[in-house]
Order: sequence, then structure tokens, then C-alpha cells
Amino acid sequence: MKKGISAMLAATVLVTTACTSQVSTEDNTMSLSNKDKAVALLNSIETGDQQAAAYVNPDNYTQHNLTVADGLTGFGAVLQALPVGSAKVDVKRAFQDGDYVFTHTDYNFFGPKAGFDVFRFEDGLIVEHWDNLAEKSVANPSGRTQLDGPTAVRDLDKTDANKALVGDFVETILVKGDFAQLGRFIDDGDANYLQHNSAIADGLSGLGQALEAMAKQSITMVYSQNHIVLGEGNFVLSISEGSFAGKPVSFYDLFRIENSKIVEHWDIIEPILAKDAWKNNNGKFGF
Repeated sequence: MKKGISAMLAATVLVTTACTSQVSTEDNTMSLSNKDKAVALLNSIETGDQQAAAYVNPDNYTQHNLTVADGLTGFGAVLQALPVGSAKVDVKRAFQDGDYVFTHTDYNFFGPKAGFDVFRFEDGLIVEHWDNLAEKSVANPSGRTQLDGPTAVRDLDKTDANKALVGDFVETILVKGDFAQLGRFIDDGDANYLQHNSAIADGLSGLGQALEAMAKQSITMVYSQNHIVLGEGNFVLSISEGSFAGKPVSFYDLFRIENSKIVEHWDIIEPILAKDAWKNNNGKFGF
């Protein structure tokens, strides 16, 4: 890889290559997995890898990042706006669930950020993209960052059961607020629930302390609707809509599951722009 190619060059290459690529759908499907293609596309933001542009359908690319215009042209315009040589991409985790690929990435993208991206594929090409980004923070009270921790996918045979567990947790605990059921999902003891939220310590005790502190400051966190649960093996991503401190937000929560219990959590909470500031009309969700 040729690290350090400017974002402007990468943007130009990305758009023109995608529009003129002779790489057939069959070639794309046979050569790499969808997960590999998504990771290659993200890395191309830094490297300018021309081949990665061929993994995007140039005639059908729906964008759900509300600060980016629709289609490849909108993506290219964002890359052109990046300060030259500033983009850095380090994909920490990548997962595939049917036609969806979701990733967890350490970025320098208009400043240091942690981010989740979701891509939907049709016939081996990327046709839709969602993301949630947040500025990187210092380690939390337990010394964990927004991105560190295990990355290996295990228990592929338990994917459906783990997705069902997280779906139940989100609906029962996060949406309905029935905290009396919390023990069904998370065991007590700090070592049984490792936390990567930048403001919360490990364990149910850390979560309780954070919620108590928020209540004292009259800060509310409301999960109103879950939009999708995606998973591969022991990692499950939940994408929900709600509000934080009275402002509309998108919640991306990544959970690691062991022995039918949630044992680790990463998240990103991103404010949802007012509609008059949107650069596309696709909405933040629409799964």
C-alpha cells in the first residue's frame, strides 16, 4: 500500500475509476469477500487504492451520512475537502451478516475519530452506506478506549442466538427500561462486563454510577426505536434511534457475547442533524 497519497488524489481516482471501471460484477464477486471489499474501500480513503473504487456500484450508491451528498460524487467531494495527507484509517474490526458488512475503525477523518460503518451489497457491489462517528476520547475510568479489546470472531454457530439476545436486551432494557431484567443479560461483577464507553467504568456498578450521575444533572438518555441488529458469531451491533440530553441521536452499540451473556460493550452516540442541514434525503436509518 502506498500510504500518504493525498485525499484529493484519492477522491479523484475513486470517482473516475468507479465510473470507468471494466471490472465485472462476476470478477468482484469471485475475487474477494464483501468484508474484504468494505475494508479495502475504507483503507482507500488513506491510500488512494484505485481497485477499491470498483467495489462500489457507480450508478446505485445510497448515502446515509447526512453530511455527505448522495452517490459517489458526494463521497468524492468529502475526500477532496480533507486536508492533504491528513486521512488515516485503521479498521480494528470487520464483520459480515448476509448482504451487510459492518466495521469498527480508528480514523483521522477531519480529526481523530472512532467510527462504525455499515455497507449493504448487491451482486458483489456496495450500494448503500451508513455510519456513526465521534471524536476520540481519553481512556475511560477503567482504562479502556473506544477501540481496544478483542477482535477475533468466534462462535459462528451462535450468531442467530447472540443476535436474538441483543435484540431482547435492547428492547427490554434500553427501550422499555425494565432494569429488573438486567441479570438475564449481564452478570454482576466488574470483570463480567467490560466497558468501552469513554465516560463509564466496567461492570454493572459502573453503569449504575454513570446513570446516577446523569440523573443528578437532569441528563436523559432515551432509546425510542431499534432499527436493525447485525451480527457475526460473538459480536453483535445494534443500531437505534433516540435522544441524549433532549437532542435526537443515533446509537450504535457493539456487544461481545460469551456463554449467552453480554460481556463487553463499545458504542458511539452521534447527534442527528436538523433536516434543513442534510445533504441527502435518505435519512439516518432506512434499513
